[in-house]
Amino acid sequence: MNVRSINLLKHSWRTFPRRFATKVTTVGGDEIGSGTGIGKITGRVRNTDGPHRVNTPSKEVVTQLPPLTEPLPDLPEAIYAKPMAESAATKVTTLINGLRIASEPRYGQFCTVGLVLDSGPRYEVAYPSGVSHFLEKLAFNSTVNFPNKDAILKELEKNGGICDCQSSRDTLIYAASIDSRAIDSVTRLLADVTLRPTLSEQEVNLARRAVSFELETLGMRPEQEPILMDMIHAAAYSDNTLGLPKLCPQQNLDDIDRNVLLNYLKYHHTPERMVIAGVGVDHDELVHYVRKYFVEDPAIWDNETMQEGGPKLVDTSVAQYTGGCVKEECEIPIYAAAGLPELAHVVLGFEGCSHQDSDFVPLCVLNIMMGGGGSFSAGGPGKGMYSRLYTKVLNRYHWMYSATAYNHAYADTGLFCIHGSAPPQHVRDMVEVLTRELVNMASEPGREELMRSKIQLQSMLLMNLESRPVVFEDVGRQVLVTGKRKRPEHFINEIEKVSASDIQRVAQRILSSPPSVAARGNIRTLPDMNQISSLLNVAGRTLSQRLSLFK
Repeated sequence: MNVRSINLLKHSWRTFPRRFATKVTTVGGDEIGSGTGIGKITGRVRNTDGPHRVNTPSKEVVTQLPPLTEPLPDLPEAIYAKPMAESAATKVTTLINGLRIASEPRYGQFCTVGLVLDSGPRYEVAYPSGVSHFLEKLAFNSTVNFPNKDAILKELEKNGGICDCQSSRDTLIYAASIDSRAIDSVTRLLADVTLRPTLSEQEVNLARRAVSFELETLGMRPEQEPILMDMIHAAAYSDNTLGLPKLCPQQNLDDIDRNVLLNYLKYHHTPERMVIAGVGVDHDELVHYVRKYFVEDPAIWDNETMQEGGPKLVDTSVAQYTGGCVKEECEIPIYAAAGLPELAHVVLGFEGCSHQDSDFVPLCVLNIMMGGGGSFSAGGPGKGMYSRLYTKVLNRYHWMYSATAYNHAYADTGLFCIHGSAPPQHVRDMVEVLTRELVNMASEPGREELMRSKIQLQSMLLMNLESRPVVFEDVGRQVLVTGKRKRPEHFINEIEKVSASDIQRVAQRILSSPPSVAARGNIRTLPDMNQISSLLNVAGRTLSQRLSLFK
Protein backbone atom coordinates (compact mmCIF):
# COMPACT_ATOMS: atom_id res chain seq x y z
CA MET A 1 0.00 0.00 0.00
CA ASN A 2 1.52 3.40 -1.00
CA VAL A 3 1.78 6.55 1.13
CA ARG A 4 -1.10 8.27 -0.66
CA SER A 5 -3.48 5.39 0.13
CA ILE A 6 -2.46 5.43 3.78
CA ASN A 7 -3.14 9.20 4.04
CA LEU A 8 -6.57 8.72 2.42
CA LEU A 9 -7.42 6.02 4.98
CA LYS A 10 -6.30 8.31 7.80
CA HIS A 11 -8.42 11.17 6.54
CA SER A 12 -11.44 8.93 5.99
CA TRP A 13 -11.13 7.48 9.49
CA ARG A 14 -11.01 10.93 11.10
CA THR A 15 -14.00 12.28 9.16
CA PHE A 16 -16.18 9.14 9.38
CA PRO A 17 -19.44 10.13 11.13
CA ARG A 18 -19.62 8.65 14.62
CA ARG A 19 -22.83 7.01 15.80
CA PHE A 20 -21.57 5.67 19.12
CA ALA A 21 -22.68 6.89 22.53
CA THR A 22 -19.29 8.53 23.06
CA LYS A 23 -17.83 11.98 22.64
CA VAL A 24 -14.35 12.91 21.57
CA THR A 25 -12.12 14.97 23.81
CA THR A 26 -8.56 15.98 23.29
CA VAL A 27 -5.51 15.77 25.48
CA GLY A 28 -2.35 17.73 25.21
CA GLY A 29 0.95 16.40 24.09
CA ASP A 30 2.36 16.59 27.62
CA GLU A 31 -0.18 13.99 28.70
CA ILE A 32 1.22 11.36 26.38
CA GLY A 33 2.23 8.26 28.28
CA SER A 34 0.28 9.16 31.41
CA GLY A 35 -1.16 6.26 33.33
CA THR A 36 0.21 2.75 33.62
CA GLY A 37 -0.16 -0.61 31.91
CA ILE A 38 -2.99 -1.08 29.44
CA GLY A 39 -4.12 2.51 30.01
CA LYS A 40 -1.22 3.73 27.92
CA ILE A 41 -2.41 1.99 24.77
CA THR A 42 -6.20 1.71 24.96
CA GLY A 43 -8.83 4.31 24.16
CA ARG A 44 -6.41 6.59 22.30
CA VAL A 45 -5.94 7.47 18.69
CA ARG A 46 -2.30 8.23 18.09
CA ASN A 47 -1.83 11.14 15.72
CA THR A 48 1.46 12.52 14.52
CA ASP A 49 0.22 16.00 13.49
CA GLY A 50 -2.12 17.06 16.26
CA PRO A 51 -3.52 16.39 19.73
CA HIS A 52 -4.43 12.89 20.84
CA ARG A 53 -8.10 11.88 20.91
CA VAL A 54 -9.71 9.85 23.72
CA ASN A 55 -13.21 8.33 23.61
CA THR A 56 -15.10 8.92 26.86
CA PRO A 57 -18.59 7.58 27.73
CA SER A 58 -21.42 9.95 26.90
CA LYS A 59 -24.13 10.78 29.41
CA GLU A 60 -26.66 11.62 26.75
CA VAL A 61 -29.80 9.45 26.59
CA VAL A 62 -29.64 7.43 23.38
CA THR A 63 -32.70 5.13 23.94
CA GLN A 64 -35.92 5.19 25.90
CA LEU A 65 -35.69 1.49 26.70
CA PRO A 66 -34.65 0.46 30.23
CA PRO A 67 -31.15 -0.92 30.78
CA LEU A 68 -30.60 -4.65 30.35
CA THR A 69 -30.16 -5.00 34.09
CA GLU A 70 -33.87 -4.24 34.62
CA PRO A 71 -36.84 -6.34 33.43
CA LEU A 72 -39.08 -4.95 30.71
CA PRO A 73 -42.37 -3.54 32.07
CA ASP A 74 -45.63 -5.46 31.53
CA LEU A 75 -43.74 -8.49 30.24
CA PRO A 76 -45.30 -11.82 31.33
CA GLU A 77 -43.07 -14.18 33.28
CA ALA A 78 -41.40 -16.80 31.12
CA ILE A 79 -42.65 -20.38 31.44
CA TYR A 80 -39.99 -22.95 30.58
CA ALA A 81 -40.65 -26.45 29.32
CA LYS A 82 -39.99 -29.25 31.79
CA PRO A 83 -39.24 -32.86 30.88
CA MET A 84 -42.11 -35.22 31.61
CA ALA A 85 -41.46 -38.14 33.94
CA GLU A 86 -42.37 -40.68 31.29
CA SER A 87 -39.89 -39.18 28.81
CA ALA A 88 -36.98 -40.47 30.89
CA ALA A 89 -38.45 -43.70 32.24
CA THR A 90 -37.09 -47.09 31.19
CA LYS A 91 -39.93 -49.47 30.36
CA VAL A 92 -39.36 -53.20 30.84
CA THR A 93 -41.60 -56.01 29.58
CA THR A 94 -40.94 -59.69 30.30
CA LEU A 95 -42.47 -62.18 27.86
CA ILE A 96 -43.85 -65.56 28.88
CA ASN A 97 -40.65 -67.33 27.76
CA GLY A 98 -38.45 -65.13 29.96
CA LEU A 99 -37.24 -62.76 27.23
CA ARG A 100 -36.94 -59.20 28.55
CA ILE A 101 -37.56 -56.09 26.43
CA ALA A 102 -36.36 -52.71 27.70
CA SER A 103 -36.69 -49.35 26.00
CA GLU A 104 -36.16 -45.68 26.70
CA PRO A 105 -37.50 -42.78 24.63
CA ARG A 106 -35.03 -40.35 23.10
CA TYR A 107 -35.49 -37.43 20.76
CA GLY A 108 -34.17 -37.82 17.22
CA GLN A 109 -34.71 -39.55 13.91
CA PHE A 110 -32.38 -42.48 14.66
CA CYS A 111 -32.52 -45.21 17.28
CA THR A 112 -30.26 -47.94 18.63
CA VAL A 113 -31.66 -51.46 19.07
CA GLY A 114 -29.80 -54.59 20.05
CA LEU A 115 -29.38 -57.62 22.28
CA VAL A 116 -27.33 -58.03 25.41
CA LEU A 117 -26.75 -61.70 26.22
CA ASP A 118 -25.52 -63.40 29.36
CA SER A 119 -22.73 -65.07 27.42
CA GLY A 120 -18.97 -64.77 27.04
CA PRO A 121 -15.61 -66.41 27.79
CA ARG A 122 -16.45 -67.02 31.46
CA TYR A 123 -18.99 -69.69 30.35
CA GLU A 124 -16.59 -71.58 28.07
CA VAL A 125 -15.16 -73.97 30.68
CA ALA A 126 -16.67 -77.00 28.88
CA TYR A 127 -15.84 -75.67 25.41
CA PRO A 128 -12.57 -74.86 23.64
CA SER A 129 -11.65 -71.34 24.80
CA GLY A 130 -12.20 -68.85 22.00
CA VAL A 131 -15.84 -69.56 21.06
CA SER A 132 -16.89 -65.98 21.89
CA HIS A 133 -13.97 -64.66 19.87
CA PHE A 134 -15.23 -66.65 16.87
CA LEU A 135 -18.84 -65.53 17.37
CA GLU A 136 -17.72 -61.91 17.37
CA LYS A 137 -16.12 -62.42 13.94
CA LEU A 138 -19.10 -64.41 12.62
CA ALA A 139 -21.72 -61.80 13.58
CA PHE A 140 -23.95 -60.38 10.83
CA ASN A 141 -23.07 -63.07 8.29
CA SER A 142 -25.54 -65.27 6.37
CA THR A 143 -28.76 -66.35 8.07
CA VAL A 144 -31.88 -68.30 7.15
CA ASN A 145 -33.51 -65.18 5.63
CA PHE A 146 -30.39 -63.31 4.48
CA PRO A 147 -28.18 -65.31 2.05
CA ASN A 148 -24.95 -63.42 2.81
CA LYS A 149 -23.39 -60.50 4.65
CA ASP A 150 -23.97 -58.18 1.70
CA ALA A 151 -27.72 -58.74 1.95
CA ILE A 152 -27.64 -57.75 5.63
CA LEU A 153 -25.60 -54.62 4.96
CA LYS A 154 -27.91 -53.68 2.07
CA GLU A 155 -30.94 -54.01 4.37
CA LEU A 156 -29.27 -51.73 6.90
CA GLU A 157 -28.12 -49.18 4.33
CA LYS A 158 -31.67 -48.80 2.99
CA ASN A 159 -32.50 -47.14 6.32
CA GLY A 160 -29.14 -45.48 7.05
CA GLY A 161 -28.14 -48.16 9.54
CA ILE A 162 -24.88 -49.56 10.89
CA CYS A 163 -24.25 -52.67 13.00
CA ASP A 164 -21.69 -54.01 15.46
CA CYS A 165 -20.97 -56.99 17.71
CA GLN A 166 -18.76 -56.91 20.80
CA SER A 167 -17.94 -59.52 23.39
CA SER A 168 -16.68 -59.02 26.93
CA ARG A 169 -15.90 -61.61 29.59
CA ASP A 170 -19.52 -61.95 30.68
CA THR A 171 -21.65 -60.45 27.90
CA LEU A 172 -22.15 -60.63 24.15
CA ILE A 173 -23.75 -57.62 22.45
CA TYR A 174 -25.36 -57.35 18.99
CA ALA A 175 -26.52 -53.83 18.12
CA ALA A 176 -27.64 -51.67 15.21
CA SER A 177 -28.30 -47.95 14.89
CA ILE A 178 -30.94 -47.18 12.26
CA ASP A 179 -33.79 -44.87 11.31
CA SER A 180 -36.45 -45.13 14.01
CA ARG A 181 -39.10 -45.82 11.36
CA ALA A 182 -37.39 -49.13 10.48
CA ILE A 183 -38.05 -51.00 13.74
CA ASP A 184 -39.66 -53.87 11.84
CA SER A 185 -36.61 -54.31 9.61
CA VAL A 186 -33.95 -54.08 12.31
CA THR A 187 -35.80 -56.41 14.72
CA ARG A 188 -36.18 -59.04 12.00
CA LEU A 189 -32.49 -58.69 11.16
CA LEU A 190 -31.32 -59.00 14.78
CA ALA A 191 -33.52 -62.06 15.34
CA ASP A 192 -32.00 -63.77 12.32
CA VAL A 193 -28.43 -62.87 13.29
CA THR A 194 -28.76 -64.23 16.85
CA LEU A 195 -31.18 -67.15 16.44
CA ARG A 196 -30.85 -68.26 12.82
CA PRO A 197 -27.23 -67.92 11.60
CA THR A 198 -26.26 -70.54 9.01
CA LEU A 199 -22.55 -70.60 10.00
CA SER A 200 -21.42 -72.04 6.70
CA GLU A 201 -18.12 -73.88 6.39
CA GLN A 202 -16.67 -71.01 4.38
CA GLU A 203 -17.69 -68.41 6.98
CA VAL A 204 -16.20 -70.41 9.85
CA ASN A 205 -12.93 -70.77 7.93
CA LEU A 206 -12.84 -67.04 7.22
CA ALA A 207 -13.50 -66.34 10.90
CA ARG A 208 -10.65 -68.69 11.83
CA ARG A 209 -8.30 -66.77 9.54
CA ALA A 210 -9.50 -63.43 10.93
CA VAL A 211 -8.87 -64.58 14.52
CA SER A 212 -5.43 -65.94 13.56
CA PHE A 213 -4.52 -62.66 11.86
CA GLU A 214 -5.69 -60.67 14.91
CA LEU A 215 -3.53 -62.80 17.23
CA GLU A 216 -0.50 -62.26 14.97
CA THR A 217 -1.17 -58.52 14.86
CA LEU A 218 -1.42 -58.29 18.65
CA GLY A 219 1.97 -59.99 18.92
CA MET A 220 3.52 -57.41 16.59
CA ARG A 221 2.11 -54.29 18.26
CA PRO A 222 3.91 -52.39 21.04
CA GLU A 223 0.58 -51.96 22.87
CA GLN A 224 0.22 -54.90 25.22
CA GLU A 225 -3.02 -54.09 27.03
CA PRO A 226 -5.31 -56.77 25.44
CA ILE A 227 -2.77 -59.53 26.13
CA LEU A 228 -1.98 -58.28 29.65
CA MET A 229 -5.66 -58.05 30.61
CA ASP A 230 -6.07 -61.71 29.65
CA MET A 231 -2.97 -62.57 31.67
CA ILE A 232 -3.96 -60.68 34.85
CA HIS A 233 -7.42 -62.30 34.79
CA ALA A 234 -5.79 -65.72 34.36
CA ALA A 235 -3.57 -64.99 37.37
CA ALA A 236 -6.45 -63.66 39.51
CA TYR A 237 -8.98 -66.41 38.65
CA SER A 238 -6.83 -69.43 37.96
CA ASP A 239 -8.57 -71.88 35.58
CA ASN A 240 -12.11 -70.74 36.42
CA THR A 241 -14.78 -68.43 35.00
CA LEU A 242 -13.21 -64.98 34.51
CA GLY A 243 -9.74 -66.50 34.28
CA LEU A 244 -10.59 -68.20 30.97
CA PRO A 245 -9.04 -66.37 28.00
CA LYS A 246 -11.01 -63.79 26.02
CA LEU A 247 -8.61 -64.11 23.09
CA CYS A 248 -8.73 -67.47 21.34
CA PRO A 249 -5.53 -69.44 22.09
CA GLN A 250 -3.56 -70.30 18.97
CA GLN A 251 -3.82 -74.05 19.69
CA ASN A 252 -7.65 -73.88 19.76
CA LEU A 253 -8.12 -72.45 16.27
CA ASP A 254 -8.69 -75.83 14.64
CA ASP A 255 -10.82 -77.19 17.51
CA ILE A 256 -13.66 -74.72 16.99
CA ASP A 257 -16.00 -75.72 14.17
CA ARG A 258 -19.65 -75.25 13.22
CA ASN A 259 -20.90 -78.00 15.54
CA VAL A 260 -19.11 -76.51 18.56
CA LEU A 261 -20.49 -73.05 17.76
CA LEU A 262 -24.08 -74.25 17.27
CA ASN A 263 -23.97 -76.28 20.48
CA TYR A 264 -22.79 -73.19 22.39
CA LEU A 265 -25.48 -70.98 20.82
CA LYS A 266 -28.22 -73.51 21.62
CA TYR A 267 -27.64 -73.32 25.36
CA HIS A 268 -26.48 -69.70 25.71
CA HIS A 269 -28.72 -67.84 23.23
CA THR A 270 -31.89 -68.71 25.11
CA PRO A 271 -34.70 -66.24 25.90
CA GLU A 272 -34.09 -66.05 29.65
CA ARG A 273 -30.45 -65.08 29.00
CA MET A 274 -31.37 -62.22 26.63
CA VAL A 275 -32.35 -58.58 26.95
CA ILE A 276 -33.52 -56.73 23.86
CA ALA A 277 -32.95 -53.02 24.46
CA GLY A 278 -33.93 -50.02 22.38
CA VAL A 279 -33.23 -46.31 22.76
CA GLY A 280 -35.31 -43.86 20.75
CA VAL A 281 -38.10 -46.36 19.96
CA ASP A 282 -41.75 -46.81 20.82
CA HIS A 283 -41.92 -49.52 23.49
CA ASP A 284 -45.18 -51.14 22.38
CA GLU A 285 -44.00 -51.27 18.77
CA LEU A 286 -40.72 -52.91 19.82
CA VAL A 287 -42.57 -55.51 21.93
CA HIS A 288 -44.84 -56.34 18.98
CA TYR A 289 -41.97 -57.03 16.58
CA VAL A 290 -39.93 -58.92 19.18
CA ARG A 291 -42.86 -61.29 19.71
CA LYS A 292 -43.17 -61.72 15.96
CA TYR A 293 -39.53 -62.47 15.15
CA PHE A 294 -38.02 -63.78 18.39
CA VAL A 295 -40.88 -65.88 19.75
CA GLU A 296 -43.06 -67.05 16.87
CA ASP A 297 -40.18 -68.03 14.54
CA PRO A 298 -38.01 -70.95 15.77
CA ALA A 299 -34.21 -70.88 16.17
CA ILE A 300 -32.06 -72.76 13.66
CA TRP A 301 -30.89 -75.34 16.21
CA ASP A 302 -34.52 -76.33 16.87
CA ASN A 303 -34.91 -77.47 13.26
CA GLU A 304 -31.49 -78.99 12.73
CA THR A 305 -30.07 -82.30 13.89
CA MET A 306 -26.84 -81.67 15.78
CA GLN A 307 -24.01 -84.03 16.61
CA GLU A 308 -24.10 -85.60 20.05
CA GLY A 309 -21.31 -85.26 22.61
CA GLY A 310 -21.30 -81.54 23.33
CA PRO A 311 -22.08 -79.94 26.73
CA LYS A 312 -25.79 -79.72 27.51
CA LEU A 313 -25.70 -77.40 30.52
CA VAL A 314 -24.64 -73.79 31.13
CA ASP A 315 -21.83 -73.22 33.62
CA THR A 316 -23.27 -71.39 36.64
CA SER A 317 -20.07 -71.33 38.71
CA VAL A 318 -19.36 -68.33 40.92
CA ALA A 319 -16.00 -66.72 40.17
CA GLN A 320 -13.28 -67.83 42.60
CA TYR A 321 -10.51 -65.30 43.17
CA THR A 322 -7.22 -67.12 43.73
CA GLY A 323 -4.41 -64.67 43.10
CA GLY A 324 -1.18 -65.79 41.51
CA CYS A 325 1.37 -64.97 38.85
CA VAL A 326 1.36 -65.35 35.07
CA LYS A 327 4.43 -64.16 33.18
CA GLU A 328 5.88 -64.50 29.70
CA GLU A 329 9.51 -63.84 28.82
CA CYS A 330 9.51 -62.48 25.26
CA GLU A 331 10.54 -59.58 23.04
CA ILE A 332 8.15 -56.64 22.98
CA PRO A 333 7.96 -54.73 19.65
CA ILE A 334 9.16 -51.12 19.91
CA TYR A 335 8.00 -47.83 18.41
CA ALA A 336 10.80 -47.50 15.88
CA ALA A 337 9.61 -44.13 14.53
CA ALA A 338 9.16 -42.57 17.99
CA GLY A 339 12.58 -43.65 19.22
CA LEU A 340 11.20 -45.21 22.41
CA PRO A 341 13.17 -48.01 24.08
CA GLU A 342 12.07 -51.59 24.55
CA LEU A 343 9.64 -51.78 27.45
CA ALA A 344 8.73 -54.46 29.99
CA HIS A 345 5.16 -54.57 31.27
CA VAL A 346 3.90 -55.48 34.76
CA VAL A 347 0.34 -55.56 36.13
CA LEU A 348 -0.34 -55.77 39.88
CA GLY A 349 -3.90 -56.59 40.93
CA PHE A 350 -6.22 -57.42 43.82
CA GLU A 351 -9.77 -58.62 44.16
CA GLY A 352 -12.22 -55.75 43.72
CA CYS A 353 -15.99 -55.87 44.08
CA SER A 354 -18.98 -56.57 41.85
CA HIS A 355 -21.08 -53.81 40.31
CA GLN A 356 -23.89 -54.77 42.71
CA ASP A 357 -21.68 -54.34 45.80
CA SER A 358 -22.22 -51.38 48.14
CA ASP A 359 -18.53 -50.50 47.73
CA PHE A 360 -18.72 -50.30 43.94
CA VAL A 361 -19.11 -46.52 43.73
CA PRO A 362 -16.35 -45.72 46.28
CA LEU A 363 -14.04 -48.07 44.36
CA CYS A 364 -14.83 -46.21 41.14
CA VAL A 365 -13.90 -42.94 42.85
CA LEU A 366 -10.65 -44.52 44.06
CA ASN A 367 -9.93 -45.67 40.51
CA ILE A 368 -10.33 -42.09 39.22
CA MET A 369 -8.16 -40.84 42.09
CA MET A 370 -5.36 -43.20 41.06
CA GLY A 371 -5.88 -42.39 37.37
CA GLY A 372 -2.72 -42.50 35.33
CA GLY A 373 -1.85 -42.84 31.67
CA GLY A 374 1.24 -42.58 29.52
CA SER A 375 4.20 -40.21 29.80
CA PHE A 376 3.13 -38.60 26.53
CA SER A 377 -0.57 -38.26 27.27
CA ALA A 378 -2.18 -34.96 26.30
CA GLY A 379 -2.77 -32.93 29.43
CA GLY A 380 -5.47 -30.47 30.35
CA PRO A 381 -8.42 -30.16 32.71
CA GLY A 382 -10.35 -33.37 33.25
CA LYS A 383 -7.67 -35.61 31.75
CA GLY A 384 -6.24 -36.99 34.96
CA MET A 385 -3.05 -34.92 35.15
CA TYR A 386 -3.66 -34.42 38.89
CA SER A 387 -4.18 -38.11 39.62
CA ARG A 388 -1.80 -39.94 41.94
CA LEU A 389 -0.15 -42.06 39.28
CA TYR A 390 0.75 -38.88 37.38
CA THR A 391 1.91 -36.70 40.25
CA LYS A 392 3.63 -39.41 42.30
CA VAL A 393 4.88 -41.80 39.60
CA LEU A 394 5.09 -40.47 36.06
CA ASN A 395 6.24 -36.99 37.11
CA ARG A 396 8.85 -38.32 39.56
CA TYR A 397 10.43 -41.26 37.75
CA HIS A 398 11.67 -40.44 34.26
CA TRP A 399 12.06 -44.12 33.41
CA MET A 400 8.36 -44.88 33.92
CA TYR A 401 6.63 -44.76 30.54
CA SER A 402 3.09 -45.55 31.69
CA ALA A 403 1.11 -46.25 34.84
CA THR A 404 -2.65 -46.74 34.69
CA ALA A 405 -5.27 -47.99 37.17
CA TYR A 406 -8.12 -50.29 36.04
CA ASN A 407 -11.29 -51.35 37.80
CA HIS A 408 -13.07 -54.36 36.26
CA ALA A 409 -16.47 -55.08 37.82
CA TYR A 410 -18.60 -58.17 37.15
CA ALA A 411 -21.83 -59.63 38.54
CA ASP A 412 -20.15 -61.61 41.33
CA THR A 413 -16.64 -60.17 41.75
CA GLY A 414 -14.19 -57.58 40.48
CA LEU A 415 -10.53 -56.93 39.76
CA PHE A 416 -8.60 -53.76 40.64
CA CYS A 417 -5.14 -53.45 39.09
CA ILE A 418 -2.36 -51.09 37.99
CA HIS A 419 -0.46 -51.57 34.74
CA GLY A 420 3.02 -50.07 34.41
CA SER A 421 5.74 -50.14 31.76
CA ALA A 422 9.43 -49.29 31.95
CA PRO A 423 12.74 -50.38 30.37
CA PRO A 424 13.86 -53.88 31.47
CA GLN A 425 16.63 -52.57 33.73
CA HIS A 426 14.01 -50.79 35.87
CA VAL A 427 11.57 -53.68 36.35
CA ARG A 428 12.46 -54.12 40.04
CA ASP A 429 12.17 -50.38 40.69
CA MET A 430 8.85 -50.26 38.84
CA VAL A 431 7.37 -53.06 40.97
CA GLU A 432 8.49 -51.26 44.12
CA VAL A 433 6.99 -47.94 43.00
CA LEU A 434 3.66 -49.48 41.96
CA THR A 435 3.45 -51.52 45.17
CA ARG A 436 4.06 -48.41 47.26
CA GLU A 437 1.27 -46.54 45.48
CA LEU A 438 -1.12 -49.47 45.96
CA VAL A 439 -0.38 -49.53 49.68
CA ASN A 440 -0.69 -45.74 49.96
CA MET A 441 -4.27 -46.00 48.71
CA ALA A 442 -5.20 -46.81 52.31
CA SER A 443 -3.97 -43.40 53.51
CA GLU A 444 -6.52 -40.61 53.96
CA PRO A 445 -7.06 -38.64 50.73
CA GLY A 446 -6.96 -34.86 50.79
CA ARG A 447 -10.22 -32.92 50.64
CA GLU A 448 -9.37 -31.27 47.30
CA GLU A 449 -8.14 -34.56 45.82
CA LEU A 450 -11.34 -36.36 46.80
CA MET A 451 -13.55 -33.54 45.50
CA ARG A 452 -11.72 -33.46 42.18
CA SER A 453 -12.04 -37.22 41.72
CA LYS A 454 -15.77 -37.21 42.49
CA ILE A 455 -16.48 -34.34 40.10
CA GLN A 456 -14.40 -35.97 37.37
CA LEU A 457 -16.26 -39.27 37.75
CA GLN A 458 -19.63 -37.49 37.66
CA SER A 459 -18.70 -35.55 34.54
CA MET A 460 -17.40 -38.70 32.80
CA LEU A 461 -20.63 -40.53 33.60
CA LEU A 462 -22.86 -37.76 32.24
CA MET A 463 -20.73 -37.10 29.16
CA ASN A 464 -20.70 -40.79 28.23
CA LEU A 465 -24.49 -40.96 28.56
CA GLU A 466 -24.82 -38.20 25.95
CA SER A 467 -24.21 -40.96 23.39
CA ARG A 468 -27.24 -43.04 22.35
CA PRO A 469 -25.29 -46.33 21.90
CA VAL A 470 -23.82 -45.91 25.39
CA VAL A 471 -27.32 -45.46 26.84
CA PHE A 472 -28.42 -48.61 24.97
CA GLU A 473 -25.58 -50.63 26.51
CA ASP A 474 -26.26 -49.21 29.96
CA VAL A 475 -29.97 -50.09 29.74
CA GLY A 476 -29.24 -53.60 28.43
CA ARG A 477 -26.56 -54.47 30.98
CA GLN A 478 -28.52 -53.18 33.99
CA VAL A 479 -31.76 -54.91 32.99
CA LEU A 480 -29.84 -58.15 32.28
CA VAL A 481 -28.46 -58.21 35.83
CA THR A 482 -31.18 -56.56 37.94
CA GLY A 483 -34.30 -56.42 35.79
CA LYS A 484 -34.42 -52.62 35.96
CA ARG A 485 -32.30 -49.57 35.26
CA LYS A 486 -31.04 -47.10 37.85
CA ARG A 487 -31.12 -43.54 36.59
CA PRO A 488 -27.92 -41.46 36.28
CA GLU A 489 -29.20 -39.28 39.13
CA HIS A 490 -28.87 -42.28 41.45
CA PHE A 491 -25.17 -42.68 40.66
CA ILE A 492 -24.52 -38.93 40.83
CA ASN A 493 -25.96 -38.89 44.36
CA GLU A 494 -24.04 -42.02 45.36
CA ILE A 495 -20.80 -40.47 44.13
CA GLU A 496 -21.54 -37.31 46.10
CA LYS A 497 -21.94 -39.35 49.30
CA VAL A 498 -18.45 -40.93 49.08
CA SER A 499 -16.23 -39.79 51.96
CA ALA A 500 -12.54 -40.08 52.74
CA SER A 501 -13.25 -42.89 55.20
CA ASP A 502 -15.08 -44.81 52.43
CA ILE A 503 -11.98 -44.57 50.23
CA GLN A 504 -9.75 -45.84 53.05
CA ARG A 505 -12.12 -48.70 53.90
CA VAL A 506 -12.38 -49.87 50.27
CA ALA A 507 -8.60 -49.63 49.80
CA GLN A 508 -7.99 -51.72 52.92
CA ARG A 509 -10.56 -54.25 51.71
CA ILE A 510 -8.92 -54.86 48.33
CA LEU A 511 -5.38 -54.87 49.80
CA SER A 512 -6.40 -57.67 52.16
CA SER A 513 -6.78 -60.08 49.22
CA PRO A 514 -3.85 -62.08 47.77
CA PRO A 515 -1.98 -60.18 45.04
CA SER A 516 -2.12 -61.10 41.36
CA VAL A 517 0.78 -60.40 38.99
CA ALA A 518 1.05 -60.47 35.21
CA ALA A 519 4.29 -59.59 33.43
CA ARG A 520 5.47 -59.69 29.82
CA GLY A 521 8.69 -58.80 28.04
CA ASN A 522 12.28 -58.86 29.26
CA ILE A 523 11.39 -59.53 32.91
CA ARG A 524 14.38 -61.49 34.20
CA THR A 525 14.71 -59.06 37.14
CA LEU A 526 11.04 -59.35 38.17
CA PRO A 527 10.72 -60.04 41.93
CA ASP A 528 8.99 -63.29 42.82
CA MET A 529 5.59 -63.51 44.51
CA ASN A 530 7.08 -64.04 47.97
CA GLN A 531 9.03 -60.78 47.75
CA ILE A 532 5.99 -58.83 46.52
CA SER A 533 3.75 -60.33 49.25
CA SER A 534 6.35 -59.55 51.91
CA LEU A 535 6.60 -55.96 50.74
CA LEU A 536 2.83 -55.55 50.88
CA ASN A 537 2.69 -56.97 54.41
CA VAL A 538 5.50 -54.76 55.66
CA ALA A 539 4.17 -51.69 53.89
CA GLY A 540 0.74 -52.14 55.42
CA ARG A 541 2.26 -51.75 58.87
CA THR A 542 4.72 -48.96 58.06
CA LEU A 543 3.05 -46.57 55.65
CA SER A 544 5.18 -43.63 56.71
CA GLN A 545 8.53 -45.36 56.15
CA ARG A 546 10.33 -45.60 52.84
CA LEU A 547 9.77 -49.05 51.38
CA SER A 548 12.43 -51.11 49.68
CA LEU A 549 12.19 -54.55 48.21
CA PHE A 550 15.87 -55.21 48.08
CA LYS A 551 17.66 -54.14 51.26
